[in-house]
Amino acid sequence: MMNMPIKLIILAVLGMLVSGCNPVLRNHGYVPTAEKPQAVNPDTDTKSSVLSRLGNPSVKSTFDEKVENDVWYYISSVRQRYAYLRPQTEDRTITAIHFNPDGQVTKVAEYGLEDGVPVNYVDRKTPTRGREISVLEQIFGTIGRLPTDRLTGTNQTGGGGGAGQGP
Repeated sequence: MMNMPIKLIILAVLGMLVSGCNPVLRNHGYVPTAEKPQAVNPDTDTKSSVLSRLGNPSVKSTFDEKVENDVWYYISSVRQRYAYLRPQTEDRTITAIHFNPDGQVTKVAEYGLEDGVPVNYVDRKTPTRGREISVLEQIFGTIGRLPTDRLTGTNQTGGGGGAGQGP
């Protein structure tokens, strides 16, 4: 029969293992208040009313504000993480609010996690010009070199100048 301290140690270890399996949820991006972005009305709302009600958007379209494609995006997501595993996106909501050139809301669109499209990254490297140098060459490469003036190509002697130490 096991004695009492060994049972307590086993229960404590099991409790720690089970508690490590609880997910940690984190909210990222726009956190909606009582007024959700979906409550924007295309008939009556303008940029100023959307800004006062919802605050700054997560992202604005990259075009000029006078262009027809002026869009504000409110992005929020919830990520779930288990102990040492990679975080998983549990929920994502993207609300796109479209404006006309006068600043009037024309359309409100909402996208979810199911609307996302995976993007494959290109795994190529851009070659750089010049030669590759080793770590030792980087460390000891400037020993014995005098600094030169870039414009005239002449060596500069003397220490660093302070105020009033000009030629």
